Amino acid sequence: MKTAQLGQIAKINPRLPRELTSQTSRTVHFVPMAELSEQGYVSPNGTRRLDEVMKGYTYFENGDVLVAKITPCMENGKAALVRGLEHQIAFGSTEFHVLRPTEEVDAKYLFYMIWNPVFRHQAAIKMTGSAGQKRVPTSFLEQFEIPLPKLEEQKRIVAILDKADSIRRKRQESLSHVSTLIASRFLEVFGDPVGNPRKWKLGTFDDQVTLLQYGPRFFNEAYVEADGIRIVRITDLDFQGRLDYSAMPLMDVSDEDRQKFVLKPGDLLLARSGATVGKTALIDDRAPECIAGAYFIRMRFKDAVRPLYVQMVLRSKLVQQMIASRSQQSAQQNFNGPAIRALPLPVPPIELQDQFIQFHAAAISLGERMATQSGESDALFNSLVQRAFKGEL
Repeated sequence: MKTAQLGQIAKINPRLPRELTSQTSRTVHFVPMAELSEQGYVSPNGTRRLDEVMKGYTYFENGDVLVAKITPCMENGKAALVRGLEHQIAFGSTEFHVLRPTEEVDAKYLFYMIWNPVFRHQAAIKMTGSAGQKRVPTSFLEQFEIPLPKLEEQKRIVAILDKADSIRRKRQESLSHVSTLIASRFLEVFGDPVGNPRKWKLGTFDDQVTLLQYGPRFFNEAYVEADGIRIVRITDLDFQGRLDYSAMPLMDVSDEDRQKFVLKPGDLLLARSGATVGKTALIDDRAPECIAGAYFIRMRFKDAVRPLYVQMVLRSKLVQQMIASRSQQSAQQNFNGPAIRALPLPVPPIELQDQFIQFHAAAISLGERMATQSGESDALFNSLVQRAFKGEL
């Protein structure tokens, strides 16, 4: 099958047309990194005047394909086909790459060719820059090859992938209802942890935390094929708090590091850096031996609070807003130990926390059955995307 480099069939990071540069009062959409979804869509975050964003931000339009260039957003699958912009033109994060398809390639087909594990794996290998600030270079996009059948064949492939993606999304939506049910029950029982309407004893995380530890940075150690310990990366954690242990790389670490950093049941992890700041994971007794990497903070608590209760406090809407607003604004968001210690933490009766844990266990059991179905549809979709990329669909 015919193949083509992306640079041959798409304009990479096109510039704002000269005729538009004088329209300084024109209204345009604005899209920060947080509004580029891992699920393949983009949500504009309000509007701006053109003269406010034309310098210092990335320009794109309806019909363009966006993909995050920076780690870990790229590995997480942040990419989208831009559609439905009322003002046609938008600007967003400098950490976006923009691909504008030519008449040789269907826009949705182009999107699927970069929104897949093959692209992300190859892009990750070619990233440049220092740890935590690695980016996919423009040259990689220009030279990356994809299969390029005729347009009618591209549209046929898109129709198949769209149908598989629709099934996958519907099952994911059903699964998300379980999370919504759990969050609603939490608020019903305990009330909002910031407003504390139940008048529980109010303190901060600092009052209850017994361990607050940054994940280690491994500068020179290489991943191994076997006989290592799993390293938890941001990409191994989703916003529902689920960890994908099967995807974690292995590393041969020293006995000292193993003893110091290995995760134990009851440990609570908080993602502290990047666009995914605020994600949490709770380690249970089914977890294999692993170490959380440098993007995480590990916490343990006194007996007055259960780790699950604390996780739900962290995941509550207003606390998440606090985390977002208090993250240090540099090249990317960062939430540090002192900021965590200052977060509010009401302390309800331990019996009430244990009752909620029982409810949570029943809801999670239901969710796991639904997740099996969701995982099967995810696997089918990913298999079809990879077959399409190989020219086998």
